[in-house]
Amino acid sequence: MTLNDIKKAVVDALEDIKAFDIEVIDVRKLTTVTSFMVVASANSTRQTKALAHNVCEKMKSLDIHINGVEGEKDGEWVLVDVDDVIVHIMLPTTRAYYNLEELWIAPSKKPTAKKISSLH
Repeated sequence: MTLNDIKKAVVDALEDIKAFDIEVIDVRKLTTVTSFMVVASANSTRQTKALAHNVCEKMKSLDIHINGVEGEKDGEWVLVDVDDVIVHIMLPTTRAYYNLEELWIAPSKKPTAKKISSLH
């Protein structure tokens, strides 16, 4: 199974349980830890847990190893490590606070900030 197949299967598993604002970020040029980060939002802690469970079940059905799952106890932010794809499932307030997309979008894609010189 190719990396693109795994990425698609993760997104499909999230869509099955009605995740929203799903964003796939290619981080291959930024880190060697993983290839893609998938960030998705859920309406409740119950839904974050269900989404993580569905991703795990989908991966198991495809015989893809899950390295681990973190955050299921509280459910505000659940991380599923599928090795080359790391999935972050978050409540909207948690997602807005940590703003992972801003951290991981390639610097060349970020808008450049204009420096404002101070008045003397």
